[in-house]
Amino acid sequence: MRVREVHAHVLKVRADEAYLGPLRDGNAIADGYQVREPWRSLYSSRYETLLVEVVAEDGTTGWGEALAPVAPEVPAAIVDLLLSPVLLGMDATAPRPAWHRLRDLMRERGHLVGHQADALAAVDIALWDLAGRLTGLGVAQLLGGAFRTRLPTYVSGLPRPTDPQRAALARDWVDRGATAVKLHLGHGVAADLATVDAVRDAAPDLRVAVDGHWAYGVDDAVGLARGLAERGAWFLEAPLAPEDIAGHAELAARGTLPVAVGEALRNRYEFAQWLDARALRIAQPDVARTGITEAMAIAELCAARHVPVAPHHSVGMGVSLAAGLHLAAAVADLAAFEYQPTSTEVGSRILTGPVPVHPAAFDLPAGPGLGVDVDVETVRALAKES
Repeated sequence: MRVREVHAHVLKVRADEAYLGPLRDGNAIADGYQVREPWRSLYSSRYETLLVEVVAEDGTTGWGEALAPVAPEVPAAIVDLLLSPVLLGMDATAPRPAWHRLRDLMRERGHLVGHQADALAAVDIALWDLAGRLTGLGVAQLLGGAFRTRLPTYVSGLPRPTDPQRAALARDWVDRGATAVKLHLGHGVAADLATVDAVRDAAPDLRVAVDGHWAYGVDDAVGLARGLAERGAWFLEAPLAPEDIAGHAELAARGTLPVAVGEALRNRYEFAQWLDARALRIAQPDVARTGITEAMAIAELCAARHVPVAPHHSVGMGVSLAAGLHLAAAVADLAAFEYQPTSTEVGSRILTGPVPVHPAAFDLPAGPGLGVDVDVETVRALAKES
């Protein structure tokens, strides 16, 4: 069975609440995009993504998604101009050989990173979904079997502007069954620890992690890590600049709290550098940036260093969510999978039915491929609107 068609769909979906809460006035870069201080990256007021549709000769379709929260038109152009022409006619049941062939197309031109990797990730996920649908097997089965079908999770973010409001939301999540939460902070050591204290006072049984959003230098990050460790926190994610491997290694050596890194990394070679440097204690690959093929290679590297995996998930929609859950099921040493409540709700709009989730766990989607069905008419309508 060969690949007959490949289609890229750019989606920009509006929701009642932006990712991580409302964007503030000021710092606007372009229509809908903004820098949200103290964080330095662009964010969108919409939920933006790239979906890729790969169709076999018999009409069977596989779906993939790139984590492309800003300017998904860029990886879409890569899919259309560079990947699709080569993919046509290839074996629709052989995603790993396809990944290697497509990876090599831009070998000396940033082939493993950035938008090129994002586009390849979307195509790779679609090929795994397609292979599963053609064989009648779930992706986790194709990967060798699921270690678990119920995947522990944590609630990511308490998107409220004040500590009392965050504390109240934490209490609400506990009442709904949540057991862990990750706070999106980076507002200064004292302010971050004050937020953690407010949340712990309101929900003392809640396991708490902190995302520093790359906001700190080494010394402040060490102070934050030690303060969090004194409070029994779970882990500190992305505390330093994402290019600073040595700084993260120093932090991991000086601090007493696990350092979590991975959302900015896209391939096994990057993760190998971080692992060899002992710069992370929890690995957070995002399957919509790595693809399934590369994510499994990353997981095996982590296993060789006894580093648990906690797959990242942020603004991706239902396809990347399902792909991440199959990855999480197939990983031997899983710490947890990230649950973004608003992203999960918005992402379900492109599916015929929601992905089953409880505030403490996801159920692995059942059925062939990714186990979710894309609402094609909705996708085409949203793409046209976008």
